[in-house]
Amino acid sequence: MNYFVVVAVGVGFALPVAVLMAAIAQSKAIERALEAIARQPEAAGSIRTTLIIGLALIESLVLYVLVVVMVFLAPKMPTFQQMMQFIGK
Repeated sequence: MNYFVVVAVGVGFALPVAVLMAAIAQSKAIERALEAIARQPEAAGSIRTTLIIGLALIESLVLYVLVVVMVFLAPKMPTFQQMMQFIGK
């Protein structure tokens, strides 16, 4: 199989899975933070700060997946002419 095809399929699988898992993790984190604030309103400031840091770290995992995908994709990136030949035009 062509390297580009394998990488394209991998990208098509890895990025949506990473985004989906990050969305699930973020929604659970927000849910737990809202529950904690509802139980203990006086701790809302520290809970909010921790939540924002946690959401940033969860979101950074998606960016790490994007970087890893680009590392695998960049060395063998085909030119425009090669892509047209591969497509058949």
